[in-house]
Amino acid sequence: MTLNSTIARVTDRIRNRSQVQRGEYLKRMGDAAASGPARAHLACGNQAHAYAAMGADKAALAEGRLPNIGIVTAYNDMLSAHQPYEVFPELIRTAARKAGATAQVAGGVPAMCDGVTQGQPGMELSLFSRDVIALATGVSMSHNTFDAALYLGVCDKIVPGLIIGAATFSHVPAVFVPAGPMTSGIPNDEKAKVRQQFALGEVGRDKLMESEMASYHGPGTCTFYGTANTNQMLMEFMGLHLPGASFVNPNTPLREALTVAAVERAAQITAQGNDYRPVGEILDERAFVNGLVGLMATGGSTNLVLHLPAMARAAGIILDLEDFSDISDVVPLMAKVYPNGLADVNHFHAAGGLGYMIGQLLDAGLLHPDAKTVAGDGLDLYRQEPKLIDGKLEWQPGSAETLNDKILRPATDPFAKTGGLKQLTGNLGRGVIKVSAVAPERHVIEAPARIFHNQDDVKRAFKAGEFTTDTVVVVRFQGPRANGMPELHSLTPMLSVLQDRGLKVALVTDGRMSGASGKVPAAIHVAPEAAMGGPLARLRDGDIVRLDAVAGTLSVLADGFDTREPVVADLSGNTHGIGRELFETFRRTVGNATEGASVLF
Repeated sequence: MTLNSTIARVTDRIRNRSQVQRGEYLKRMGDAAASGPARAHLACGNQAHAYAAMGADKAALAEGRLPNIGIVTAYNDMLSAHQPYEVFPELIRTAARKAGATAQVAGGVPAMCDGVTQGQPGMELSLFSRDVIALATGVSMSHNTFDAALYLGVCDKIVPGLIIGAATFSHVPAVFVPAGPMTSGIPNDEKAKVRQQFALGEVGRDKLMESEMASYHGPGTCTFYGTANTNQMLMEFMGLHLPGASFVNPNTPLREALTVAAVERAAQITAQGNDYRPVGEILDERAFVNGLVGLMATGGSTNLVLHLPAMARAAGIILDLEDFSDISDVVPLMAKVYPNGLADVNHFHAAGGLGYMIGQLLDAGLLHPDAKTVAGDGLDLYRQEPKLIDGKLEWQPGSAETLNDKILRPATDPFAKTGGLKQLTGNLGRGVIKVSAVAPERHVIEAPARIFHNQDDVKRAFKAGEFTTDTVVVVRFQGPRANGMPELHSLTPMLSVLQDRGLKVALVTDGRMSGASGKVPAAIHVAPEAAMGGPLARLRDGDIVRLDAVAGTLSVLADGFDTREPVVADLSGNTHGIGRELFETFRRTVGNATEGASVLF
């Protein structure tokens, strides 16, 4: 199948835009690879320190002939998605020995749960944690004793941070090892209904707690299609997981077999062997375009609109919002997974999952088929699905047909002809909107603005019954420089209630909305942010704001708007408590949301 002309054009545009940075990156990678296996250049004292606690593996490590695999782990048992990683290091070490290699835990990286911090002060550290994870990955790998690396991470900022760190060590092969989603709990629509009932005061906290505990109930990733599961999809579309590894449940024989296979593959693709696959070669413009296609086809989290540019910059590649928007225009929405439907990721996986979707998109010419992956050359390998046959792991052809067309449809008969992500531009700045779960009649909202400087004030206004007419709720001073750009997902139930009452409502913010958000139109990541004197800082209550997801515009209809003095907010309350003091340097130096909101690039 010929590559779609828009996909080809966007890829060429990215390649040309990134030519200088990518060239410098590849030169650094080549220089590092030319030095040979890292341990050969370490002094005996350096190596003795590295191997002192390795017991039975010490002799093999000192000899230096076998590949040594570094493990960078985001394990903690506060995140259900990461709890299964507790037992992975010993499993990996055992598998490495059987594969003729050794393995060591190179280091740990922090992993915070956005579900715990939603609507709380700790959420103001969430986005910044991505760059901390990248830095911690750099520290882990800086010992320079590893021939390949396994990265254990799943959730929102963890995978992007690990990618940034891995890309920085471009000459070291990298395999990402998922832990899998938890088994299905109560239906997502039932959970959402209880949340709205609580927001209206119809049920008490006891019923809300009962519902939440029945939804988030065991080890594994939360089963809605938010940022964590979008990350897992990306790792498969970008060729850093083994085929079909993303959505196999934790603590199952197949999950363990896939982890063992990841170890074996990491040992095979080092520079000591005949199939050297440095991560810097895999993370090229084709991989990132394939990731963008997957994001649109699945209706994935808008958080990746922030993360992918930062991830790409680590590999010398420059992404722009226009790349997201142009790809969205030609990629069909093939999946309906909550919040864009009633199904969860377990249902999606059972319906044919990523293997079916990748096959369909390849056949439609919407993916680069020649991309390099950890599994081998070409994305065709990812049509396959892993199975245990008589206790042995095998990859077999995946389903060529959807097994549930209410969840997963072919590219020729999708749920929508486009991916639903739109770039917004206008006199209020530049941002994005995701409309895959928004009803078509709500794609254009024009209404008076109501201005807020924090989400708690929105909640108080809602409880006081102040929203009685069509309203564009503007929550400004929520960008990375203002307060770390927390997610505003806790506003979703209230805005949904207003919408269900028949009001036309929309959210406009320089902050973020979670991958779990859905049916309320939201212009997010608006830049320049208000704290930098951006246009949102010149808005006033009552200004008529027009959000047009069809035309891709975000505008205020007010005479003399450009000559107004921007409002300056008192942000001193964002600078202390719950660790926020430690991130003042980040707030001062962070880049624009349109470029990834990073302090590293």
